[in-house]
Amino acid sequence: MIDPINSVWEYLSSLPDLPKGSVTGDLVGREAGDTTVYLSKSGGHRLVRDRLDRADVEYDVYHQERAEAARIAGLVRQHLLEQLPGLVAGGALVLDVAEISSPRYYPDSVSREHMYGGEIAVFFVED
Repeated sequence: MIDPINSVWEYLSSLPDLPKGSVTGDLVGREAGDTTVYLSKSGGHRLVRDRLDRADVEYDVYHQERAEAARIAGLVRQHLLEQLPGLVAGGALVLDVAEISSPRYYPDSVSREHMYGGEIAVFFVED
């Protein structure tokens, strides 16, 4: 069974233009003010029995500066939509990535940190 968050995490963590160590699949140990690209599975479904899956993945980018949070969210979006399709990551062959919603600003309701978040659908099969 493929964990789509692990696949997206593995891919984004390998990119030199994203802050090193910022990509995560959980917020355990995160301190307010840490630059973070948080990935979470928001849904999905099997499209073809025993073969093709769709995972909906949200990405939230936290940064102390609003403009930098927006810039990093744009980079994440660009990499996921334009570079990830056709690659193998975390045991998954990513066939396509579709945008559900582009990054939008919504500050964290607890810490009031700047945060931009978007959502994608990842279509993949086991490699």
